[in-house]
Amino acid sequence: MDTLIKNYLLNIELGKRQEYKNMGIIPLSTSINHEPEYITLKEALDKNQLTVKEVSHGGSVPELKVINNAEIAILLLDGEELVGAKQNRVLNTTILLKKKSETIIPVSCTEAGRWSYVSEEFTDSGTVMSPHIRMLKARSVSASLHESREYKSDQGAVWNAIGEMSEEAGVSSSTGAMKDVFESRLKELDEYLKAFKCGPDQKGMLVLFDGAVVGLDIVSREAAYKELHAKLVKSYAMEAILQKKENAAKSKNDKAKAFIKEASSCNEKKYESVGSGWDYRYEGKKVVGSALLYQKKVIHMAFFRITEGEKVGSMAGYSRRRGFRTD
Repeated sequence: MDTLIKNYLLNIELGKRQEYKNMGIIPLSTSINHEPEYITLKEALDKNQLTVKEVSHGGSVPELKVINNAEIAILLLDGEELVGAKQNRVLNTTILLKKKSETIIPVSCTEAGRWSYVSEEFTDSGTVMSPHIRMLKARSVSASLHESREYKSDQGAVWNAIGEMSEEAGVSSSTGAMKDVFESRLKELDEYLKAFKCGPDQKGMLVLFDGAVVGLDIVSREAAYKELHAKLVKSYAMEAILQKKENAAKSKNDKAKAFIKEASSCNEKKYESVGSGWDYRYEGKKVVGSALLYQKKVIHMAFFRITEGEKVGSMAGYSRRRGFRTD
């Protein structure tokens, strides 16, 4: 692993664990990194500084066009969902858009049953894809990068996983939209949001289900994380809700530290990012992850636990995957 990234990872500071039902969150912070400056997808869209649309009138499922009209970089986070135009999509990787730029970005569809315009431009859904599907998508994108240097996902696997999540949630969506699953559980998701408040120095979170580590996300700027906190909590909470357990198994921070140490030992591959910087891909025996590095600064980092079923390529369901989780 790149020395700079490994040093960043191993020096992450763990805060006091928060718990609600079957989910635990350990706030993450670090004194390393503060620059460069950037704003988030939501901030840019709210300020009308970012335009996201189809690449052409006919569209292309795995691509979108983004125009950054701001005098500042914009961070698009892996798994963030955009809704509208011909069908809803999620980011295939984390991208730091250059200021005053136009970029074609790689995406995956999260709405299999629609290919018709509902709007000319996309808006922010307020949702990040669940960690299980993000992990599956990340592995297929890493394979695509290795084979062809393209940030393409296994779209069929993404649709299957969303369909499986919908089935677990008891949601029948006319277009197979991931957004419909999240909207069906707004009340429960709001309870998780109330339980997990964003701390003043927080830059990320490490999440546990039933005392076992699921994954972590961390960004370089506190202001950016504050904007992303609710999205990330809902992302993990959606999966926690579908496990249908009420109480979390107690665990010490030792498991979190062990997961971070394990992540630091993953095999590494480096690729030129779609935007600014370099995209690093990681895979170990039970961990996969990625990191975006720009000007020798870690901008975003995410690591996920791989279950035994996922390791062999099985599309194990949300409820059945509980039996696979180990630390």
